[in-house]
Amino acid sequence: MNILGINAYHGDSSASLIQDGQMVAAIEEERFQRIKHWAGFPSESIRYCLQVGGVDVTQLDHVALSYNPKANLNRKLLVTLQQRPSLSSLIDRFGKQSKSLGIRDNLAIACNVLPEKIKAAIHTLEHHSTHFASTFFVSPFEEAAILSIDGMGDFVSTLSGVGKGNQLQYFERTYFPHSLGYLYNAITLYLGFPNYGDEYKVMGLAPYGEPEYLEELRQLISPQGDGLELNLDYFNHHKNGISMNWTGGIPTVLPFHSQKLEKLLGKPRQPQDELTEKHQNIATSLQVITEEIIFHILNRLWERTKSDHLCLAGGVAMNSVANGKITQKTPFKQVYIPVGAADNGTCFGAAFYVWNQVLKHPRNFVLEHGYWGSEFSDAECLEAIAKHNLRSHYLPLDQPSDRQVMLEKVVDAMCDGKVIGWFQGRMEFGARALGNRSLVADPRRSDMRDIINLKIKFREKFRPFAPSILEEKVGEYFEIDDPTPFMEKVFKIKPEKRSQIPAVTHVDGTGRLQSVSYRTNPLYWDLINTFAQRTGVPMLLNTSLNENEPVVRTPNEAIACFLRTSMDAIVLGSYYVERP
Repeated sequence: MNILGINAYHGDSSASLIQDGQMVAAIEEERFQRIKHWAGFPSESIRYCLQVGGVDVTQLDHVALSYNPKANLNRKLLVTLQQRPSLSSLIDRFGKQSKSLGIRDNLAIACNVLPEKIKAAIHTLEHHSTHFASTFFVSPFEEAAILSIDGMGDFVSTLSGVGKGNQLQYFERTYFPHSLGYLYNAITLYLGFPNYGDEYKVMGLAPYGEPEYLEELRQLISPQGDGLELNLDYFNHHKNGISMNWTGGIPTVLPFHSQKLEKLLGKPRQPQDELTEKHQNIATSLQVITEEIIFHILNRLWERTKSDHLCLAGGVAMNSVANGKITQKTPFKQVYIPVGAADNGTCFGAAFYVWNQVLKHPRNFVLEHGYWGSEFSDAECLEAIAKHNLRSHYLPLDQPSDRQVMLEKVVDAMCDGKVIGWFQGRMEFGARALGNRSLVADPRRSDMRDIINLKIKFREKFRPFAPSILEEKVGEYFEIDDPTPFMEKVFKIKPEKRSQIPAVTHVDGTGRLQSVSYRTNPLYWDLINTFAQRTGVPMLLNTSLNENEPVVRTPNEAIACFLRTSMDAIVLGSYYVERP
């Protein structure tokens, strides 16, 4: 059975394909369009997934879309009557709804067939139900408490519940206009980070400050029962809507705080302005209040379920700093957060919702890695190298002796202080490079973070980098010893180890951990292990192979990134390429 899952007409547009309950492909449209967080209909992603699955659109049994314009309709009408939102915001909402109603037509256009040739059943699913499915149905747990928490989806920002076997049960919803994701977004915009998805920058800035503005931010949001409540005096989205653009391209969101917030905190920072101590302290305070709300909701959820297991999804579940504290601040003992916890992951959440919840098939899949995207042969890599008249060394990775020579060559370069592009196998799904489309470097160098930020990434100096560590060695360096394969949690690095790995130790002594398993990525594991044999340090600095763009997908994109930055060398499949 073939089920296509789609996240469309929203940021991080994406598609996935599952066959007989097994995921075979998942990819974001931004990787094809080369625009971060691309919004619209994911035509290229759909065609890719069908190609990998060896099927065409007429052979699909089900198509699942990760939002339902009819969900929570009574609540939408009530708020419309109470708040009298502006005409423009109503037009925006109804415009998105009308697009969803033409899903079969859009699918037919994307796949160049007549709509009547598509026999698949079309499912439009409540947004947070697909978040639930994206984490619980692919988790290793037979039962678990579940929390979906984001900005807003189908008029809901937070949904709690429980999963057992192949069925989901829902508890409490927090409805529009109340949203923790909206709070974080509003303050991110206030701090002068204007791009869709910039919240992670504020999270990276937070460790540099003190929670000086915590009491002020507590005036903006408070716990409420099993959820939360915004003080709407400080916002205007409930009256004017939020000015967003979801029409095929980069999503945009305009500020939606009220003048009262500026009276409380002062004038907003403009993007070109210097980041001051005040801005750092606001970021710190925002992170603290965010954690307070999350842990309040989770502790209430545990009281209701008494489960040892938690599954988490939604945009707020991308807050890896908060994620790393869950087992300290709540009674939950194990936490599963999938790759693509934000809206991109609702594409496979929608597909698994149909497979497990609707069709009631037993669960037979665990999402253990993120390598579901495009891959390219050595011949295609060589073609890209030749196109740019670059010289390369060929060391076939399928030959054990040559493979080791390649690994040693890369380690030689890293030990000499060089930054290496690493382009291998199937591309990662999700926001974070996991060792197949990565930049790798020596984590022992205190200058390496500034080198990469200023010479390759061309981004803010405060931005941290992640350590990729052998799964077997996590407990030697971190104050936990749990597999963390998706960079989804930040943990404290042991104090005695911090001076050994300054390039991946953030200012507060933490690191956003990626544990690397030989079972799921043997080549990357071997690279790290080779570095460990040479240096005694079983980890690498890992960041995404890109430069102010989506992660590279193709060999040509990788070479272009290599040539326009100060990267020292790049490995494309079995080819080691140095600068001309």
